[in-house]
Amino acid sequence: MRPVAHGATLADLLAVADEKPYYELLDGELVRKFAPLFRHGRLQPRLAGRLIDHFGDDAAEGEPGGWWIGTEVHVELAPDVVVPDIVGWRIDHVPEPPEGFPVKIRPDWICEIVSPSNPSRDTVRKLRLYHRAGVPHYWIADPDQQTLTVLRWQPEGYLVVLTAQPPEQVRPEPFDAVEYTVAALLGVGK
Repeated sequence: MRPVAHGATLADLLAVADEKPYYELLDGELVRKFAPLFRHGRLQPRLAGRLIDHFGDDAAEGEPGGWWIGTEVHVELAPDVVVPDIVGWRIDHVPEPPEGFPVKIRPDWICEIVSPSNPSRDTVRKLRLYHRAGVPHYWIADPDQQTLTVLRWQPEGYLVVLTAQPPEQVRPEPFDAVEYTVAALLGVGK
């Protein structure tokens, strides 16, 4: 089935839901989310794993915990449906793991890993969409530029609260209870 280019709805997305690569519904357009390049595909589980170790629902005793964290989850931010690289919900806001396709609960945090094939999708288009939906925290991880940008929702637009690169050590919101090296978060170096 060939997806609808413009004027698409959730019904159109559901009609192609089993197809790979994934599709997102952005401003009424079905947009293909292509399979990641190796660097992107390597960074996503590493970054998610580091956060899950400390903040995940099954974090070890003594760790902050308190989050449901997943990757490639379809999330409805009506009327849009996105598939963030990494996404999280605070357990104190969402006591049970988010369910459904798409998940209809707004995340508390989203991280996108910039794709070299279409960087403006993450840095412009999705940034605006996430702000419009009220996502409190948005990270942009750029493996090519080796930068981590941490944004906090404000009514007038996202506020950049941190821009960092290796070898800096950071406590990035909303996971500021733990200090990380930017290199470790971006999967560069050791």
